[in-house]
Formats: sequence, C-alpha cells, structure tokens
Amino acid sequence: MKKTKIFADANLIIGTVDPHLYGSFLEHLGRAVYEGIYEPGHPTADEDGFRGDVMGLIRELNVPIVRYPGGNFLSGYDWWDGIGKKEDRPVRLDLAWHTTEPNEFGVDEFMKWCQKTGIEPMLGVNMGTGTVREASRFVEYCNHAGGTEISEMRRANGAKEPYHVRYWCIGNEMDGPWQIGHLTADEYGKKALEAAKVMRWTNGEGADVPTPNEKLKLIVSGSSNHEMKTFPEWDRIVLEHTYRHVDYLSMHRYYEYNEERERPLEDFLGSADDMNEYIGTLKATIEYVRAKVRSQKQVYISFDEWNIWTQSAPRLEPLWKRAPHILEDVYTFRDALVFAGLMNTLLNNCDIVKIGCLAQLVNVIAPIMTEKGGGVFRQTTFYPFRYLSNSARGETLRIFSDSDTFENMYGKAHYVNTAVNHDRARRTVVVSCCNYDQSAREAEIELRSFGGLKAAEYVEMTSSDLGAVNGFGGENVRPHSKELPAVKDGKTTLLLPPMSWSYLKLTY
Repeated sequence: MKKTKIFADANLIIGTVDPHLYGSFLEHLGRAVYEGIYEPGHPTADEDGFRGDVMGLIRELNVPIVRYPGGNFLSGYDWWDGIGKKEDRPVRLDLAWHTTEPNEFGVDEFMKWCQKTGIEPMLGVNMGTGTVREASRFVEYCNHAGGTEISEMRRANGAKEPYHVRYWCIGNEMDGPWQIGHLTADEYGKKALEAAKVMRWTNGEGADVPTPNEKLKLIVSGSSNHEMKTFPEWDRIVLEHTYRHVDYLSMHRYYEYNEERERPLEDFLGSADDMNEYIGTLKATIEYVRAKVRSQKQVYISFDEWNIWTQSAPRLEPLWKRAPHILEDVYTFRDALVFAGLMNTLLNNCDIVKIGCLAQLVNVIAPIMTEKGGGVFRQTTFYPFRYLSNSARGETLRIFSDSDTFENMYGKAHYVNTAVNHDRARRTVVVSCCNYDQSAREAEIELRSFGGLKAAEYVEMTSSDLGAVNGFGGENVRPHSKELPAVKDGKTTLLLPPMSWSYLKLTY
C-alpha cells in the first residue's frame, strides 16, 4: 500500500478563512427561485411563500451570503420590474435563458428571505443593458433611509427601514460574447469605474460628514473562465481602471465529467489543481496592478461562481417556459469527490479568496433539489460543503505533503488532495482529504504545535459505484462515521479507501 505523509504546523498559516467563503448563489434561472426557495401553497411554505423545508437545509449548510439576482440573467434585468404590487409587475422575456420571467419574486422578497434565513445579501447591478444611473438608484432603494422618491418607494413597499446592503457585484461576466451588452475590457473598466463612484456617493461615502451606512464592498467583474482568449489581460485592464474604487475581483469556473466526450477520468480528477493554478494567476495579476497603480490597498478575489456543471447536457424544456427544468444536474459520487477537492483548493487560497459562491443553491446545479408540491433531497455534493462550512474555519495551515502526482489535461495533479484548518476559538483542527487513486492509501498525518490533540469526529465518503446518486427515493451517497483514530504526539494515521473523501476533526 502506498503511503502519503502530510505535515502541518499551527504557526505556518496561509491565511484566515472569511466565513463568506461558504457563500452561494441564486439566479432567476430554471427552478432556482420559483419552485426552489419560493413556492406559495407548498405544505411547508410560510406566509411569504418561502419553502420551510428548503430553508432548513440551507441553514444546515450554514450559508452566510447569497449572490442575487444573476448570473447571465442580470445583464438583461431591470430591478424596477420586481418591486411593488405583484399583480402590477410586468411579465418579461428573459433572453439569457430563453424563459418567461413573471417577476413575482424581486429584491424585496429576496431581502425578506435573507432576513428569515440569516443570510447576508450580495446584490448585482446590471452593466449590460443597465446604466450607471440605474445602479445608483438601486443602491438608493436599498440603503437610503427615506425622504426621496426612490427610498419612499421602498418604504411604501413594506420596508420602512433601509436594507443596508454592503456587497454589490458590478455586472456579470462582461468579458463573454454570450452576455447581453457584452463590452471590451476597456469599455467595461470605464463603465464599472463610474458605477463604483456613483454607488459609493449614493451610499454617502466621500462626503465631509459621516454616513450611518457601512462602506460598500464592491466586486468588479473578472474573467468568466481562464480559457477565454482575453484572460488575464481582461483582469489587468479592468483593475487598472477600478483598483482604487473596488474591493474584489470576481472569477468563475465550472468543471464537468462527460463520458460521451471519452475523456479519461484523470482529467476530471485534476480539476482542483487546475483551479489552484487559475487562482494563482489572478493573484499575481492583482499584485501587478497594485504595484502599477501604487496602491497600499489589497483587492481580494470573489470566486462567486464555482461548481461541477455538465454544460454539454441538452435542454429538453421548450423555449419561454416559466421555471423550466433546466440545468438540474444530478450529482454522482464522482462529482462529490471532485467537489470536495475544489473546496480544499478554496481553503488553501483563503489568503486571497475571501468570498466564494457555490453556483447555485437550489435545483439549478445545486446541492438541494426540490419537487413541486413535494419533498427535497440532499445531493451528493451537499455533504462535503456541510461538513467544511460548519467546521473548517479560523486559519488554513500550509501543508507539506509527499503525495505523488498523475498526468491529466491540465498538467499534473496530486493523488492526495488535502486542506488543514485550525480554529483557535473553538480549539479544533480539521483535516479534509481526497484520495484520487484507484488504490487505497495510508496517510500519515503529523500536526505540530497544538498540544494534546485527540480525534473528535471522523467520517468518510466512498462508493463502489462512482456513478451512484441520491434522489427523492433515498440518499445512496452520504458520509459514514468511522472509528476514531488514535492520536499520539500530534501524529495519526488514516486509511484512505480508493476514490474517497475523508474528514477528521480533532480537539485540544
């Protein structure tokens, strides 16, 4: 049996994990909103039409922030359409996903849902068909106390107090020709700069008198993926326009496994290492621009779309349908295994990646699936997210591993993919370990500078069938508790089954 040694020391710190790393995303796409979080008349729905069973699972995931309302949908969306009396709201064609949008759910409903679920909102302003003035007015509607036409509209719509929304995305994937209102990097950089300025001014920032509002956290649109011909020049140009006025650069990336393409499994298993390279390039780009513009400020990364997504799957639903069943990937054990590695990568880059948004939260490439009028089930990917979001907090430690590598389409990737987190407040250490080998491995783990460690929880996800899935009939893939391993002088040994994810929590 092959052995892998993993070493971590409490004093060798990569960075602090921002809780927003465990965020998610809701777009007016498919059944993410309608029949997802919002379904009036459902047996578990409350007086506002929010599904209680879905809210319960979202709390179980411990999601702290949610990005809304898009996505590609954002670039053709007018937030005015989603406010006021529902019977007076217009029905529109959504050109991004070729569906019909009834606008029964808008910003006021989203904010009420956030308040009920304890989630911080992350709103997006339209930089496609939208204007700088519309972005300013959206901030005014949400954050200005009252006394103006727009803020009084919010009050008349039932929200007497301002929402105080802090996090704002300035557009979405504006580098993509598929985007409504697609712009070049220079065009978008200039427009994003003006939007950032007026959004801050509307929030009361930059005045000579103090404002009751917290400063906005602005996210500028970076490359939609690293296969774009404009990457990373797009990111450099946009940042050179906006660096002093924004706080985050967004990045997006999806991975897929498709047997019909006859790609080897190793290409899919190499996803986490590829994500790591992508983040590293953007980090270097940010540092280059920071030096060029002579700024003392650090701009961070908002990885506000990431997931497993079989993008080659055909659409079976007709055009212009309301809430169609589209992008409803059913995740396999294989997907969950790669998903766990992607989470490890985010944790291992927590010094620069401060926001992460799993795309998406319900029904659409999501960890939670619903049935109209019926039940819910947890997808295979639900579990790695739940365990890590609830416990992998505090600091990510730099690990040293002698794991060997395998060849794949991205280059080389490690057979054993690991993240180690130390939460000083809770006095816990969490080890997340993926074994991408077809054979079992013995992992010798040495954890120093913690004092007397003891194992508190040990679970494992594995399956003899890489294609196993969960469904409304039952959950075939889920973690199983294992006998706690002995720990002596900070050292322990785990047997990693072939193609498995292991989670170990220790206390001291």
